[in-house]
Amino acid sequence: MSYWLHDQPGTIVVQPTTLCPMDCTYCYLSERHLKQEMTPLVAAAIADSIGSSWGPVEVVWHGGEPLAVGVERFVELLTPFEPLRKAGRVRHQVQTGGGRPITDAWCDVFQLYEIGVGVSIDGPGALNRHRVDRGGHAMLGRTIASIDVLKRRSIPFTVLSVVGRDGTAQAGRVLDFLRDLGAPWVGFNVEAKEGANSDGQTPSIDHARRFWHDAFEWHRENPDMTVREVDRLIGYFGLSREQRAEDARHDPTPTIGWNGDVVLLSPELLGVRSTLYSDFIAGNVLSDDLPTIIARSADLLYVQEFETGLENCKQTCEFFAFCQGLHAGDRFFEHGTFTATETDHCRNSVQAPVLALAELLRGKGNG
Repeated sequence: MSYWLHDQPGTIVVQPTTLCPMDCTYCYLSERHLKQEMTPLVAAAIADSIGSSWGPVEVVWHGGEPLAVGVERFVELLTPFEPLRKAGRVRHQVQTGGGRPITDAWCDVFQLYEIGVGVSIDGPGALNRHRVDRGGHAMLGRTIASIDVLKRRSIPFTVLSVVGRDGTAQAGRVLDFLRDLGAPWVGFNVEAKEGANSDGQTPSIDHARRFWHDAFEWHRENPDMTVREVDRLIGYFGLSREQRAEDARHDPTPTIGWNGDVVLLSPELLGVRSTLYSDFIAGNVLSDDLPTIIARSADLLYVQEFETGLENCKQTCEFFAFCQGLHAGDRFFEHGTFTATETDHCRNSVQAPVLALAELLRGKGNG
């Protein structure tokens, strides 16, 4: 095992289909136009391969659009996990972009299988314009209609939002919108160049710093809504000095494609082609169980390089104690290697919020 990786994942990402009816301008999925669906045989292999000694694992159904497989097929994929779910060993989460409407039939499934629901939506009006269907038509109204169904059925939901350059000056407006939709929790992903989104308009650190400054200010007035990045940073400052100095182990986050192929470290690597890294495939659940695949992760070149990158970060970056090196995929997509250190992602999602909070605290002290 790699020194930097846990031998037990807390999260497993499962791809029930590559297909997504949406065509978001910043999407990183290269195969989203292909209808390749997971079979119950592969789902059963995933369930059977979950380590018997592992603690509760979150199984996230994601990428393309999970709801595109339809209710009946999705239930077939869930069925092999039922003994594990009933024993408290797995819990399900589905992340939907609204490419297929959430209906009462879907709500029945969410409730029966105790599935947490995450909805992807970026904000009101033009701030959501990057989320479109194949015909280029706006998805906002349809996504809100699905949220209304969830609320009518009293099913809680979380939100993931992408922050583009045009949204960095409108944090308060976005957060007001999401609060009014009824979301108790939101996570923000600042747009980055990943996968198929190789020419995305990544915000500068100054743009991101303004966004986080305004988000912290908003959260101070609206503490009942959890903002993932605000909560994470505040939680870090609540740790003891000794806890902050400890090296964290990264979740290997096995991501399992529709055909059973497994990649590690970053879901965004699934489907990415690279001869040097053997397409990042660590194994296949039809031939090996997940504990075996994870146990030999240290033999993978990209894991070895990521470990080197983490050591480089630890030696050179003043933010390392907080972020612990964060995501592997961004290193590759921006630099072509996992040994790289600073990325746009770490500047915009680690450095910028830390600097924004420090600025606010200094201002408070001066006042």
